[in-house]
Amino acid sequence: MIRFENVSVTYSDSSAPALAHADFVVAEGELCLVIGPTGAGKSTLLGAVNGHVPHFTGGRLSGRVLVAGRDTARHRPRDLADVVGVVPQDPAAAFVTDTVEDEIAYGMESLGVDPATMRRRVEENLDLLGLADLRARPLRGLSGGQRQRVAIAAVLAAHPSVLVLDEPTSALDPGAAEEVLAALQRLVSDLGLTILVAEHRLERVAQFADRVILLPGAGLPPVIGATADVLADSPVAPPVVRLAQVAGWSPIPVSVRDARRCSGDLRQRLTLTIDPPTRALASGPPAARLNRASVRYGNLVALREVDLSLFPGEVVALMGRNGAGKSTLLNLLTGLVQPAAGSVRVDNQDPRQLRGRQLLSHVGLIPQDPAVLLWAETVAEECAAADSDTSVEPGSTMRLLQEFAPDIDLQQHPRDLSEGQRLAVALAVVLVAEPSLLLLDEPTRGLDYSTKSRLVSVLRRRAEKGTAVLLSTHDVELVAEAVDRVVILADGEVVTDGAAREVVLASPAYAPQTAKVLHPGRWLTPLEVQRALEPTT
Repeated sequence: MIRFENVSVTYSDSSAPALAHADFVVAEGELCLVIGPTGAGKSTLLGAVNGHVPHFTGGRLSGRVLVAGRDTARHRPRDLADVVGVVPQDPAAAFVTDTVEDEIAYGMESLGVDPATMRRRVEENLDLLGLADLRARPLRGLSGGQRQRVAIAAVLAAHPSVLVLDEPTSALDPGAAEEVLAALQRLVSDLGLTILVAEHRLERVAQFADRVILLPGAGLPPVIGATADVLADSPVAPPVVRLAQVAGWSPIPVSVRDARRCSGDLRQRLTLTIDPPTRALASGPPAARLNRASVRYGNLVALREVDLSLFPGEVVALMGRNGAGKSTLLNLLTGLVQPAAGSVRVDNQDPRQLRGRQLLSHVGLIPQDPAVLLWAETVAEECAAADSDTSVEPGSTMRLLQEFAPDIDLQQHPRDLSEGQRLAVALAVVLVAEPSLLLLDEPTRGLDYSTKSRLVSVLRRRAEKGTAVLLSTHDVELVAEAVDRVVILADGEVVTDGAAREVVLASPAYAPQTAKVLHPGRWLTPLEVQRALEPTT
C-alpha cells in the first residue's frame, strides 16, 4: 500500500538529510508505528506519504514514494486526498466548520460526493467513532479526545485507503487516549485500513503496532521490524521495555499484560529490598495560594471554589481529563483571567496587579506551544532580548540555555528548532528572571524520552533552588519520574491532592507502566527498580 524506494529528503536550509535512505513497504491493513528521537525526521516521513513533502515544504526528495500505486512526486496532496487521510498533531487547527456533523461532511463536499452518499457516510462515521450523541455539538466545546475522534471521522468519510496520524495522543488524558486508540484498532481490524502513526508516548501505542519504523537520525537509514525486536535496541523505548532490560527478560514484552506474565520472579526479588522512599511534602509559607477561587466563562463554571497552596521547592503535577480546568488554573495564577469569587496570591500579591518585569520575577508560564514566547530572528537575539527585558547581566540567558541544551545553534531561528530545543529556549527566557513560581502547560508534548529526562533534571534543580513548579500534564511517566505531589481536577474542582506516589499507585488511570507491572509493589520507574536490585557494598 505504501512503498518507499531509497527515499532521502534534504531541505534547502540544511546540508544533512532530514530523512535518509528510507526503503520499506507498509502492507494493506497494517498499523505501523514511526518512532525516533526528536528531530529524526518523523514528520518528514509522514509528510512524504501524502506529497506534502516536498510539494509544500520544499527541499529535494530523491528516490520514490508510491501510495496505492501513485507516485507522490507526480501527484500533489490534492491528487492523493481520496487515498490518504491525514490527522495532524493539533486537529482543531485544521477544522473549518462549526459543528461535528458539518466537519465530517466538509471533506466529502470538497471531493464532490453526492448528497445521498454523503449522508450515509456521515451516519456511518458517527457510529464508528462513537460520536452520534455529539453530532450537533459545537467543535469548540469538545474535549481533546472528542476533537481527535471528530478529526479521524472527517478524514475517514472520504474513504481513504491510508490514514496518517502525527502524535494522536500527545495532548490527551489517559481515558481519551484509550478512546482514540480503540477507534484506530477497529479501523485496522474491521475495515483493513493501513495506518501510519508517529508518537512519542510509546507506552500508549507500542502494544497495538504490527511493526515499527525506527528513525535513528544522524543520516542513518530507518530500521524496520517487529515491535519487540526494534524496541529492544532502540534509543527510544517505553518504560515496560526498559524494565524488561533491567530484569533481563527475553523476549522483550511490549505490553503491561505480557510484562506481568514475566514479572513473578522480579516481584519476589523486590520484596527482599527496601521500598522506594516517598518525597516529603513541603510546608511553610506558600509561594502561591488559591483561596476558594472560582472562574466562569459565561454560564460555564471552569473552576469551582478551588483551594490550593504551592510551596517553594516542590514540583506539583496538575492532572485531570481534558476540559477539567487545568489551563484555566494556570491562567489564574498568571493573572490572565479574573476569579469570579475567591482570591489568588503569588508571593502574597495579586498577579493581576503585577506588570512587566515585576510579574516576570514572581511567576513564569511556559505554554503548550513554547514558540509563542519566541519572536527574535535567532536564538542569540532571543537570549539578548530576555536579558534586556529582565535587567540581568548580558549573557545570563545564554549561559542558562547552554546549561539546558549545550549543543544548540545560537544562530538558528527559534522556530526551526526541534520541540525540545524550543522548550529549552523558552525555559531559559522565563527562568532568567528567577520567578518564585514556574508554570508549565503540557511540557512534554512532542518530546522524546531523553529530552524528557533532561527536562526532569532542569525542574528538579529549580525546585532545589526554592522555585515552586506546577506542571499541567497528562504524562503519567513524567509524574512518576519528577513530581512530589499530584493534584487532580474534575469538572473544575480539586478531587485529589496528595503525595505523588500515593496518588498514582491508587489510580489505574494515572499509574505508570512500572507500577502496573509490579503491582502491588510501590515502584514507579525502571530506574527505581534498577537501584533496588544493585548490590550494596
